[in-house]
Order: sequence, then structure tokens, then C-alpha cells
Amino acid sequence: MKRILTVILVAFNIALPLFAQNGKAVPRVPGWAKDAIWYQIFPERFDNGDKTNDPAPHDMEGAWPYKIPDGWHISPWTSDWYKLQPWEKADGHDFYWNAGVRRYGGDLQGVINRLDYLHKLGITAIYLNPIFESPSLHKYDTRMYHHVDNNFGPNPKEDEKIWASENPADPSTWKWTSADSLFLSLIKKCHKLGMKIIIDGVFNHVGTSFWAFQDVVKNQEKSPFKDWFKIKSFDNPNTPENEFEYEGWNGVKDLPEIKKDEHTGLVEGFGEHIHAIIKRWMAPNGNASNGIDGWRLDVAEKVNIVFWEQFRAWVKEENPNAYITGEIWWDDWQKNKMFNASPWLQGDSFDGVMNYRFAQAVKSFVVDIKDQISPEAFSDSIKAIEADYPKENLFVLQNLMDSHDVDRISSQIVNPDRWFDHNADPGQNKSYLVRRPNNEEIQKQKLIAAIQMTMPGAPMIYYGDEAGMWGGDDPDCRKPMVWPGVKYETEVSDPLGRKRDPDKVAFDTKLFNWYRRLISIRNANKILSEGSLEFIYTDNTNKVLGYKRTLNNDTILVILNNSSKNNLVTMKLDYSKSKSVSLRNLITGEEIIVDNNNLKVLLKPYEMKILSKNYK
Repeated sequence: MKRILTVILVAFNIALPLFAQNGKAVPRVPGWAKDAIWYQIFPERFDNGDKTNDPAPHDMEGAWPYKIPDGWHISPWTSDWYKLQPWEKADGHDFYWNAGVRRYGGDLQGVINRLDYLHKLGITAIYLNPIFESPSLHKYDTRMYHHVDNNFGPNPKEDEKIWASENPADPSTWKWTSADSLFLSLIKKCHKLGMKIIIDGVFNHVGTSFWAFQDVVKNQEKSPFKDWFKIKSFDNPNTPENEFEYEGWNGVKDLPEIKKDEHTGLVEGFGEHIHAIIKRWMAPNGNASNGIDGWRLDVAEKVNIVFWEQFRAWVKEENPNAYITGEIWWDDWQKNKMFNASPWLQGDSFDGVMNYRFAQAVKSFVVDIKDQISPEAFSDSIKAIEADYPKENLFVLQNLMDSHDVDRISSQIVNPDRWFDHNADPGQNKSYLVRRPNNEEIQKQKLIAAIQMTMPGAPMIYYGDEAGMWGGDDPDCRKPMVWPGVKYETEVSDPLGRKRDPDKVAFDTKLFNWYRRLISIRNANKILSEGSLEFIYTDNTNKVLGYKRTLNNDTILVILNNSSKNNLVTMKLDYSKSKSVSLRNLITGEEIIVDNNNLKVLLKPYEMKILSKNYK
């Protein structure tokens, strides 16, 4: 009944600020998530803060490509990305094979070491890609959920001894490893700096090394965990063949898929295990103040929504202000059709989603050239998102432009006029350019960042975008972070052996300061995070767009020029209470006078003005 009532209220656009949890009213969405500035970190590539815990071949057993080249070593952090190292050349495989076996040694100490950097940038919330124990570089093939990967912590060998002393099926036997403790320290340090932190929950599938799956492999029908997985056939010990067959996610055998149940979403035994995992990381030792602040849920559409409703209840029981976001993305990738995520937002499932629809709209507006949409069409795309989703949820959507799963925004700009997340690296598209963006392309990125910071929904930055990093789709979007004061090799190599001009790799201080300035404006003006949106000016010919954000009768006006030429914009405003109004550009500090409600401004190529009213 509660779910039916929720849907009815949403259908009539009735605000849902609260909902019931154990008889208590809690926020429909956490208030902090409306004001969040997100930063996504891919841990293995962010910073190697502790070289004593670097992965060794032993740690990679069970991960694709199931072979470690002779002479393998941790890859140099500052090396030319496409250049093959000596052991890579000797093995005879191409770049893309070797990319799967590379490790750079990023760890949690590296994240801790860089918290001051994130704080200086203005970040208020961190999303960590998977950190649980796994043999791969990406960690989406989980070995166990109740421990942080030992190569992310300070004492990998001792952590392995702790694993061996436990029964992974019995939470009462679980202990805290050095990696676990370091993660809890990271949480504490984030909270001290006023930052929230959420982690990746990958519950649709596991890795082949997952403890329960390994029990099934060993004991077949006799395993108590056989019903957790989609087993097609068990091995017949009376035959020489191995008939054991199971389903992997999207047909990938590396990722055994968890069985679904129409009543509980995921089979009950596995679901209860996840419940224990929620308690462990949200309220370590029973203290929610020392736990994570929420979850990002991987391939969430693959799991029955019934489970996510139960998941939400478990999460909110531990922390009513926790944030839950889902990866609800491609409805039909082949046809370039993204999901309308409203079913996951209207009921008792998620607070937000990774807003790839926003990314697609901005890309079509700013990035594309031949296929570019007009300012009016862009505004229609944003309005469509607003029409689909409940108002409260709109403000906590993660407005991203790129991630670990797509090419970086800078390389999208270098390679325009493609469907989003299609043909996005040289391995898929031989004409895809791997070069550094030029000055005009960087200006486009700066405009995109400004749009992110002035639209409803919480902006999310993928690590290194603010530093000027570029790269195609996975694996090229997962390069080691470029840090200030560190000397990197010039990129001269190409994965396909094509000729290219040398590209200097270095931290882009000017771009960093641009992001920092925009973030400071957003953090200082709640209008930009919680105000309503109204498009008030569209000039399709000159590619100019104007919109305003309003909160409690206070307004910020945004005007942008999405063209390579100067544009003189004349606009009629409604400041009827005063003949002369002074507007301040929050980016530059310049004052613009509006006489008799007539605004006249010159916009440089790809310039945005964020104007706040300031009466003389």
C-alpha cells in the first residue's frame, strides 16, 4: 500500500520530503546529497601511497587474462601510457591485452594522502570504485565483501592469515584486517574534513574466486551455496568430462551471476549475506558515525527492484541520512536508448542515479559539431529529465560527464559526433584520436564544467578531469592520476602504431583553478544546488542559452555562449522594483548594470556568466 501511495503522490507531483522508517519520519533524500560536489576515485590509479603493499603475481591469480608475463613488474606511474614495458614486449601481446595485466599500485594510503588536495578543490563527497578483495585491477569480480582488498592496505600477508582464520559465511567470525582498519581511518578523516564517502556495491555478480562460488566448484550439489548462483549443470564425477556449467553476467564467465528470486529480488541466502555486509561497513562495531555514508549500486537494473526496496530499508535502518545511487544506464545500448530511471526513484529504492542522460544531453550540445543540438533542444532534454523524476530526487542525481566506463570528457571533445559511449577508443574505432585537447577544446571543457556547476543535480567529477587528463574508453580512461610537481613521460606511443605528435603530460593548474572557482561558487550559493530551474533565453542561431535558478525569491542568472565567436546578447529581464540593477559575475567579479530591465552583455567564445543580483 505504501508503494502504491508513493506512486500516486509522484504522479500528481506532490513533494515527498519524508518517509517512514521503523515508525519514524526520515528525509526522502538526504539533505547533504543536494549540496554535494562528488569526486569519483578509481583506487588502483589514484595514488600509490604505500609501495610496500604493491600487488604481486600471487595477488592477481584468478583475474583475466590468467597469465602473468615473465619479468612482470608494477608499471611505472609516470610512464607513457601506450608504451609497452620490456616484459610486455617480450610476451608478444598488444597493448590492450597488457592493459589487463598492468598494476600501478594505487591504494587507500594514496587516497588519504590526497584528501587535502580534494578539500582544496572543494569536494564534499567521494565515490570509490570497488575496494573489496579481488584479484583484478577494477575489483568488480569480488572475492569477498567483508574485507577491503589487502593490496589497498599496509600488510597484505598478515591480512591473508586473518582471512584463513574466518568462516566467510559466519559474520561472528569476521575480524578486522589492516586494510579494513585503514579504510575505517579514511572514513574518519573524510568526516573530519566534512566529506561524505560512498562505496561501490557489486551485488548482481561476483568473481570466480568468490568464497561461496569456490565452495560450489569444490562440492557441486553438496554445497550449501549452490542455490546462490545460476547453475546450469553440475559435474558428473563418473565421467572424465567436467559438466559444471553456470551463467555469467552478460555471458562473461569471469563474473558468476547471482540467482534472482521474484519475492526477495536476490536469493534469500545471498541477500542475508549482503545484509551483514551493510551492517559491517555502515556501522562498524555498531557505530554508524564511523561508517560509510551510502552506496553506489552496480548494474542495478539487473537486480529485481524488490531487493533494492529491502536494501534501502536495511541501509536507512543503519543511517537514515545515507545516500543510495544506482547505475541505471543503458536500456538498449545497440539503439542508443538510455533508461528512464523513474521506477527506481519513485518508490522505495534509490535516492539518485548516475545521471548519464545529463551527460548525453551536454555532449550533444557542447561536444558535437556536425550532430550538435541547439540551445532549445538542450533545454528540452533537461526538461524531459525534470518531467520524468520526482522533484526531491532531481537535486541528488549525480550529474557526471564521464566515469571509469566511458571516454574522458576531454577526449569526447577531441572525438565529437559519436553516440555517447560508442566507438570510444582505438580498439573499437581506428579513427579515434588519442591526442591531448587543444586550447579551443579545453575551453569547451571549461564550459561543460560550468554547466555542471549551475544545473540541478549534484556535479560529479571523475578523478583527473580537473587536472587535464585525457583518454578513451576503458582502459584509457583509467590512466594513473596526473599530480602537480610530478614529471611524466611525454606520450609518443599509439596502441595501433599510428603516427602522432608528442603530447606533454602535466598537471593543468589553470584548469584545476577553473574547477576550483566554479565549485566554490556552487558551494557558496545554495540557489545553485537547491533552486528551481527556468530557461529564459534561447538563441539557436548564435548558440546562446540563458537560464535562471531561483530559491526563496533569490535568483542567479546564467548566460552561456556555445560558439567559437563573440556574441553580444540583449535580454529583457524583470527587475521592476528598480530602474537600475547591478549584477555581479560570480566568476570574474565584474559588475553589469541592468537599466530599465534591459541586460546587454558581450560573451566571448564558450564563455559563461553567472550573474547574481546586487542592488546599488
